[in-house]
Amino acid sequence: MTTSTNQTFSTPGTDATDRSVALVQSATRRTVGRLQGGYRQDVASAVAAVARLRREAGRDPHVSPTAWGLDDLEDLSFLRDAEQETEQDRRGDLAAPQHFSARARQWVEERQTQEERAVHLAVTLWALHQQSIRDAPMHQSNWPLGRAVRRLAHGMTGTQDQLEAADTGKGGSGGERHPVEEASETIRKRFVRIGTSTDFDTLSGRLRQMVLLLRAARIPLDYGYLAGQFLLWQSEPLQDGVRRAWGREFHLAYARQPSAEDAQAE
Repeated sequence: MTTSTNQTFSTPGTDATDRSVALVQSATRRTVGRLQGGYRQDVASAVAAVARLRREAGRDPHVSPTAWGLDDLEDLSFLRDAEQETEQDRRGDLAAPQHFSARARQWVEERQTQEERAVHLAVTLWALHQQSIRDAPMHQSNWPLGRAVRRLAHGMTGTQDQLEAADTGKGGSGGERHPVEEASETIRKRFVRIGTSTDFDTLSGRLRQMVLLLRAARIPLDYGYLAGQFLLWQSEPLQDGVRRAWGREFHLAYARQPSAEDAQAE
């Protein structure tokens, strides 16, 4: 659609989506990293913030008045403003497309709503996950959803394994030792139900139940990475890609995580 200023707007494509995913991931990692550090050190303000956030796990941001004023979207707002300032500097005197096009304005508003939902869900699920755990972070890099669920499905806890005799002998890949076929059918079915969710509210509720199980087993998640997947999931054409990623994560063989005792023995 051509505007009176000769600017053209078309629905943003892959580059815009990639920037949005990066924004959501960065905002989530900033927020969770800051709160996680304070919570584990028993800082009163962080403990209070986490308590409020976990009560909102699975709910839409802004819809419930109880969510107003929560400390989960400020970093997103800050990063978004910084990005807009950079974009404005690049455009110079030209106004942003949404100022001239209703279609562009609608796309921007919808995308911002999707970003807020993704960050809100990730941060509130982390707050639920971290509840009452001070000695270990429940947000950790390189722990995608499928990996965490597979560990849970094999009846394992935490992130570190004791070195078995077979591992000490030199030889062996050091990868996942538990065949996927031996995973708990109950946990696998719960994971499948997450993948077959048809709307964001259903997805949120099923993830909330899985996070409670992961908390009991003290298995972490990478909430920054997961927030990016939440954003993509809200676009129907991209949902299958997110589901494939979750399935691939579940079936991958990950390197064995050495325990503290293993490290001392080396």
